[in-house]
Amino acid sequence: MPFTSHLAELRSRLIKSTLAIAVGFSICYAFVDNIFALLAAPVRQLQIEGLTLIGTTVTEAFFTRMKVSFVAAIIVASPVWLWQVWQFVAPGLYEHEKHYTRSFVFFGSFFFAAGAAFCYLVVIHFGLAFLLHRYEAIHIQPLLQIGDYLSLVSRLVLAFGIMFELPVLAFFLARVGMIDHRFLINHSRYALIAIALLAAVLTPPDLISQVLLMAPLMLLYAASIAAAYAARYRMNRLKQDAE
Repeated sequence: MPFTSHLAELRSRLIKSTLAIAVGFSICYAFVDNIFALLAAPVRQLQIEGLTLIGTTVTEAFFTRMKVSFVAAIIVASPVWLWQVWQFVAPGLYEHEKHYTRSFVFFGSFFFAAGAAFCYLVVIHFGLAFLLHRYEAIHIQPLLQIGDYLSLVSRLVLAFGIMFELPVLAFFLARVGMIDHRFLINHSRYALIAIALLAAVLTPPDLISQVLLMAPLMLLYAASIAAAYAARYRMNRLKQDAE
């Protein structure tokens, strides 16, 4: 395909992904109060005296509902935009490699949702409990601004959703011969820098929060190396059996 055709194909995939997220946004906005209650539950479940969520601007409630609906829409529409990503890559693959399309979309969507669930059930619950209980130690009453709190939660949920897809992506890229475990090992120093920068952006400006986020992200990168190794090992075994 010429370069202009690639651009046209990319535009088509982006438009379809955007439409899917827009539909998901409409659906999620109808249930935004339930989603908001779910996201606010970790704070409300903490037994800390005086802890509450507050709003400080006139438009904060409105834009908070919009942000919550948008993040939920990205998660709900993940099978569609993952399908579009794979379909954009598919023309450059061999016929036998295109058979992985459904597996990639299924496992990619599953691990994206699993990452979001892990972030919510483990990182946010235990992270909030650890950090907010420090206020009790110094006898300070914490008041959390709702916009800042949900922005932090939304960024973490999306980050973990995407990062949980790394092993799946590494496996399929290794399966089609684009990378291998050696490539990931050789570029691990750059991955470590990227993870540190991501942790710095997504967490409050303190070392403990950043380390708490970096640890699971580094484990996921290690899992990606293992997944790439497993894919290449399986390919080599199939070639040996064919010979």
